[in-house]
Amino acid sequence: MTGESVKPEQHKDKQTASSGANNLLERRYWVEFQNPTLPAPELMRDIKLKIEHYSPGLLANFEKTVGEERELRVGDQFCIRILGPWNGDVRVTDVDDHSFTFETLKGHPEAGTICFSLTPHEHFADAWHFEIRSLAASRDGLVAFTYDTLGVGKKMQEKTWVSFCQRVVEKSGGQQLGDIQVRTLEKEEMPREVKAEAE
Repeated sequence: MTGESVKPEQHKDKQTASSGANNLLERRYWVEFQNPTLPAPELMRDIKLKIEHYSPGLLANFEKTVGEERELRVGDQFCIRILGPWNGDVRVTDVDDHSFTFETLKGHPEAGTICFSLTPHEHFADAWHFEIRSLAASRDGLVAFTYDTLGVGKKMQEKTWVSFCQRVVEKSGGQQLGDIQVRTLEKEEMPREVKAEAE
């Protein structure tokens, strides 16, 4: 992929959380580990460049459709195919040394953002906190019903991101500290500043 030509996918509109159905959720999946054999900067770079290797192929698949193969930059786009009718495109909005963020594009079952980050552990030396955090609403009422009420998409998404966290620890060569954590906050439970992110 050269990234030189402008593809039709680049013109897709983003789907902000405020434009989705009225079921804004903050979902967090995180894992902590200590004494990695792969330095954290190298691990984060590997995640950025080989994100498809961290996603379980039977559940979800990442395909880069816009951008260079050996770099992750703002404006790059991916098609994510999740088992079942949950396919959608995302675009990179932010990249730094310890994180990157996607925004969902028109047609994605969710409207909002998802951020991947790797940061030092708050209390332990040579320990790290890897987290996947989404702030999104379902694209429309039908998706909300199928995803949340029936729970079909929610189960697939949780399995995907929990497996992603497991693979990060495996790649690091470190020792996992505790279980992989999953937390969901509904809109009425969110702090004001989190709600403001979705506007």
